[in-house]
Amino acid sequence: MAMVSSRLVFLVSICILVSQAIAQPDFLYHFCLDKGNYTSNSTYNTNLNQVLSSLSSNTEIDYGFFNFSYGKSPDKVYSLGLCRGDAKPDICRSCLNNATNLLPLLCSNRKEAIGWYDYCMLRYSFRDMFGIMEDSPAFFMWNMNNVSANYDQFSQDLRTLLDSQRGRAAAGGSLRKFAAGNATAPNNQTLYSLMQCTPDLSDQDCSDCLTGAMGDIPNCCDGKQGGRVIRPSCNLRFEVGLFYDPTADNASSPSLSPPPPPVPSASPPASNNTPAAKGKESNKSQTVIIVVPIISFVVLIIISFCIYFRVRKPREKPQSESVDEIRSGESFQLGFGTIKVATNDFSDANKLGQGGFGVVYKGKLSNEQVIAVKRLSKNSGQGDLEFKNEVLLVAKLQHRNLVRLLGFCLEGIERLLIYEFVPNGSLDHFIFDPIKREQLDWARRYKIIGGIARGLLYLHEDSRLRIIHRDLKASNVLLDSEMNPKISDFGMARLFEVDQSEANTSRIVGTYGYMSPEYAMYGHFSVKSDVFSFGVLMLEIISGRKNSSFGNGENIENLSSYAWKNWKHGIVSNLADPTLEAGSTTEIMRCIHIGLLCVQENVVDRPTMASVVLMLNSYSITLPIPSQPAFFMNSGTKSTICLQCKHDSRVTKSNQSKSSSDQASLNEASITKLSPR
Repeated sequence: MAMVSSRLVFLVSICILVSQAIAQPDFLYHFCLDKGNYTSNSTYNTNLNQVLSSLSSNTEIDYGFFNFSYGKSPDKVYSLGLCRGDAKPDICRSCLNNATNLLPLLCSNRKEAIGWYDYCMLRYSFRDMFGIMEDSPAFFMWNMNNVSANYDQFSQDLRTLLDSQRGRAAAGGSLRKFAAGNATAPNNQTLYSLMQCTPDLSDQDCSDCLTGAMGDIPNCCDGKQGGRVIRPSCNLRFEVGLFYDPTADNASSPSLSPPPPPVPSASPPASNNTPAAKGKESNKSQTVIIVVPIISFVVLIIISFCIYFRVRKPREKPQSESVDEIRSGESFQLGFGTIKVATNDFSDANKLGQGGFGVVYKGKLSNEQVIAVKRLSKNSGQGDLEFKNEVLLVAKLQHRNLVRLLGFCLEGIERLLIYEFVPNGSLDHFIFDPIKREQLDWARRYKIIGGIARGLLYLHEDSRLRIIHRDLKASNVLLDSEMNPKISDFGMARLFEVDQSEANTSRIVGTYGYMSPEYAMYGHFSVKSDVFSFGVLMLEIISGRKNSSFGNGENIENLSSYAWKNWKHGIVSNLADPTLEAGSTTEIMRCIHIGLLCVQENVVDRPTMASVVLMLNSYSITLPIPSQPAFFMNSGTKSTICLQCKHDSRVTKSNQSKSSSDQASLNEASITKLSPR
């Protein structure tokens, strides 16, 4: 059982790495061409690894184009890499390095593949591709915003701009065939575009490829403010809004007059959502595709392949020490029938609650062990990703203040997570209930605060992995029979490298009111994002009031601001829950002080969880003076803070149930619809 569990966790780990890579904001799409397969121990695989290693280790890719081949026929591998003409060398190298890591995972054992990022393209094949113009496979992307007026004039201006750039791009040299520029568009707008070919093409082939791409614009982007047509040998993009480095085209073409200065646009450029892709026979169809189902489909294909490959191969030892074995009894796969019986066919009588991604049921196994079963919603496309995330992360975590994963079920469309049963339910059922919160005297609340702090410290620093929870709130803290807190729901958690301090995301997930301002507005998250959420939660535990309960008639932005004003004037009685004993005023005031330090607007001003735990356990430490916390949202109403967020923001308003969520696309780049070819 231990060996089987280890292999299953290994497979899920690979799938999560791939799905997270696909979800990168600058990843566009890929094709795994059905031109033959290779085995993992074949000469072709060895040659492919050599080609990709040569590309990723090449420090002289300053011109943005790379071609390399290795081996002898029939196992010879040809590769071609192209960076966008305005990409600086470090961006180019980084993009190609990412592509060399991702594409072989996406197209495992395929002899020919092609993948696109925003700044680069990578191809490899068993055949010589150099100097050959190819127009398929291809895909479209377009801006959701329509041309508001003067459509005919807009189309004419676009055609004129692209015609002029097509000749310039085709006339480029053997290192770069790229052109970018702008033109005046109707309604005092500025229209920007770029065109590029792989520089191994002849001038005529480049021109023909771009002409064909221009001919595809009516099929994808007619009447839109922006769009892309991307082919293996060439690509083009246009937007009402500057999206490229305006100095790049001029730098490589000194004989050309510089383009006019860019004019700020009222409409943002098209975003980099993943497009659908089919053969040319479907280029009349138009399909709106959601990103996550595509990712889930790819992940399921990879799972199928991995399982087939593992079954037909003899048993092998784990390939890497980084893939932790899950011992029998800690995590294992259970059959759907077993869980169905344990929950009495998921009866309403056993329903414990409902979260953002499904329903939680109480159950009892045949050995009398009581369990909690999280059944992911069947129509939740993002549920597959969150499911695999929890399996990977939670199975490796062992701490008294984290809920323990006992097993999982992945059968057909069913996605089940089996946890230890925590009898007292979630913290929000106590602290926000006027009757139940009387059971939480100050000693218990202080114990809960300390337990949550130690659980976060374990996630951030003491576990074998560094994990950012990203959705810490009262409903995601469970209480056992002795009222010990256990952090739960790791579906939105992110894994950091040991020496990594922060990251960015285009997919904002979490709950309004608990989000740090840098995460909610810009997608920047770190351990300090969790610290902010902990600070809000800490103030809620002390006050017994929801963060979202402020702002309605009290002229107060949120709980943090209310706490700060009362702390500043030394009036803790206004904030502290009236059911708490007056004798604990000093300790309560110190905890309010610590909570305010956690919700500072400036990231560097917030303490780490190690410091928080130390502050809670030692009165000899002098606490710094907190500044006024961030007034960045009104928690009681839908906020407008995400107008500068990246696309595909996904958040839950804190004054609603966990199952209610808002989805918005609020980005410097607008939503992009997708069309197959």
